[in-house]
Amino acid sequence: MSSAALVLCVLLGIVILILMWGAVMYNGLVRLRNLKEEGWSGIDVQLKRRHDLVDNLVSTVKGYMTHESSVLEEVARCRASAGGAGNVAEAAKAETGLTMALGRLFAVMENYPELRATENVMQLQTTLAELEDNLQMARRYYNGTVRELNTKIEMFPSNIVANMFHFTKADFFELDNAEEAAVPRVQF
Repeated sequence: MSSAALVLCVLLGIVILILMWGAVMYNGLVRLRNLKEEGWSGIDVQLKRRHDLVDNLVSTVKGYMTHESSVLEEVARCRASAGGAGNVAEAAKAETGLTMALGRLFAVMENYPELRATENVMQLQTTLAELEDNLQMARRYYNGTVRELNTKIEMFPSNIVANMFHFTKADFFELDNAEEAAVPRVQF
């Protein structure tokens, strides 16, 4: 074999290795992007369940709380805002507002003993607390996949492939502060 043919074979081998490496990096980025989308889907399902439950809660307590219409209207407004969020950052901000409004609703509900004794309201609150736990788990999963994707997009050498194929960093789903992240607690 001549030296020119040997150099050509070595160069061809290097090109094949680079292409294989690029394919592996690309497939890894696609996998992480799909896991992130799956994680967001899990959050979206929990948020929709939460919004439906909030509607049921507001409908149930509306008859008892005739003098507290502003609190109920605020919860309804925040729920509508949360349902219309267009991206992760907007959803996080809207859900923070909804959580705070629910906290105020629960605080006002403590002033209504007949409401506190209603089994339906108690069941709705229990379900909401369980749902908040599920939402927290979904948020952790999503944020973990976002962290992995963002790390892969930023790190060398995978950032070369990420830039070539226009992979972009994703936003974390975070509440504004720790107080707002707490599940609204009501003790009857």
